Amino acid sequence: MNLGYKHYQGVDSYPLDWELSYAYYSNIATKTPLDQHTLQGDQAYVETIRLKDDETLKVQTKEDGDVFMWLKHEATRGNAAAQQRLAQMLFWGQQGVAKNPEAAIEWYAKGALETEDPALIYDYAIVLFKGQGVKKNRRLALELMKKAASKGLHQAVNGLGWYYHKFRKNYAKAAKYWLKAEEMGNPDASYNLGVLYLDGIFPGVPGRNLTLAGEYFHKAAQGGHIEGTLWCSLYYITGNLETFPRDPEKAVVWAKHVAEKNGYLGHVIRKGLNAYLEGLWHEALLYYVLAAETGIEVSQTNLAHICEERPDLAGRYLGVDCVWRYYNFSVFQIDAPSFAYLKMGDLYYYGHQNQSQDLELSVQMYAQAALDGDSQGFFNLALLIEEGAAVSHHILEFLEIDPSLHPSNASILRELYERCWSLSNEESLSPCALAWLYLHLRLLWSAVLHSALIYFLGTFLLSVVIAWMVLYFQCVSGGGGREGGGGGGGGGGEEDEEEEEEEEEEEEEEEEEEEEEEEEEEEEEEEEEEEEEEEEEEEEEEEEEEEEEEEEEEEEEEEEEEEEEEEEEEEKKTGTKLKASCLVGKCLFCQ
Repeated sequence: MNLGYKHYQGVDSYPLDWELSYAYYSNIATKTPLDQHTLQGDQAYVETIRLKDDETLKVQTKEDGDVFMWLKHEATRGNAAAQQRLAQMLFWGQQGVAKNPEAAIEWYAKGALETEDPALIYDYAIVLFKGQGVKKNRRLALELMKKAASKGLHQAVNGLGWYYHKFRKNYAKAAKYWLKAEEMGNPDASYNLGVLYLDGIFPGVPGRNLTLAGEYFHKAAQGGHIEGTLWCSLYYITGNLETFPRDPEKAVVWAKHVAEKNGYLGHVIRKGLNAYLEGLWHEALLYYVLAAETGIEVSQTNLAHICEERPDLAGRYLGVDCVWRYYNFSVFQIDAPSFAYLKMGDLYYYGHQNQSQDLELSVQMYAQAALDGDSQGFFNLALLIEEGAAVSHHILEFLEIDPSLHPSNASILRELYERCWSLSNEESLSPCALAWLYLHLRLLWSAVLHSALIYFLGTFLLSVVIAWMVLYFQCVSGGGGREGGGGGGGGGGEEDEEEEEEEEEEEEEEEEEEEEEEEEEEEEEEEEEEEEEEEEEEEEEEEEEEEEEEEEEEEEEEEEEEEEEEEEEEEKKTGTKLKASCLVGKCLFCQ
């Protein structure tokens, strides 16, 4: 596997050669399913346990550990979940427990017969069929398998198909169960259907159908099925099927995935983990180096973690930049963890030992971590932009940020901090939220500085505050000086007298100024009183004038009345004369 990894990545002076890499990996990959079924030798289940994950490390145990003892206690009380977990740990040698198939079978049997749990019933049926750690009992196994299937367990439905295929050669019934299990999402059933098409024994289909077989194998591989993955790897390296065009790189990836599940390799990784938990640093370093050089990502990041914790140990025994080498190896894996990208981003940003600073690569690493949904990736990327680092349009598009909608750095920063905040798991204000708030405050302040009116008002208010503070401190310092003068004793008598005289003179001057101000105020009051008196006199004169005008109007009215009376008297006299004339005239004309 070591050589397979070297040729796969083209590292350590080994040429990049995927065909040769496939040859090395496929040799181990084909043995892996057989090794898992036999359970012989020093094998252990390959677990992804990271040394930086404290919570996972806490549940690692041994037969006398607290976790194991608690599970055993719960299992004894009839807890089905505890019984199943305890049986799995003992059967596969998981979580630090030594492999013990015989003890595992006891818990499978107890759970299946007492709790009626379908998963335990199925597990016990499988070991009875295969005789793993117990005598074979096909009749009881079939009864248990049917019972688990009746409870809706898709693994048991697939198991019934396996029974009719292997022991009864009833392919029609086997296909029926496998089709049902495949609809329920069982990857084993997908693989088994592929085998029927591959062997040409699928009911109602004449001959072999490699295309359909390949489709079912691919579906099973996507569900994690080991044999299905092996077939896909073979199809990619040969290119014999139209649905699987020749692709040596993909072939290596699939074969590598299976080879890394080998139980013997899992045993090496487990020994490294146990040594680390026991504080045996030299042994932990040795086992993790062996596993890391085969290309296992979790061993590479764990080894880099040890080198960070014990740089003296790494420098003494490895002779290479251990931190840089294995974190750099890990980021080229298919499913590299986001924290590895963050680590490499930091190393490129600061530079590390013989490696110089490279901001462009640092941006790429942080962007990859951000793409994987890590809030720290968005945060670090935003900090680089604030420091003036250039982020290409390619990186922004990689993060699904449209450069046309975010033309300025401020707009890009706002988007990055908002995404960072949305991905943060902290209930209180996270660093992302604080950075987002600080950015908006800076933008607001920048807008204030670029506004003439607001800038003027702000400057004016600031000047007023500064002036007030200066006056305030002057008053405080002046008062403090007077208070301090009384405690000087007799050593500065003359100076004190001069100061007192000066203070008295100042007080007299202040009193004189106050008296002058009072006199001025009195004069102003007298002037105001005189003005009021003048206004009153003017008002009286106006009233007298109004009275005189009224009297004149009355006299005019009286004169008008007298004239009217005289006119009336004259009219009366004139009328009498007219009447007399008429009478006289009448008489004359009549005669």
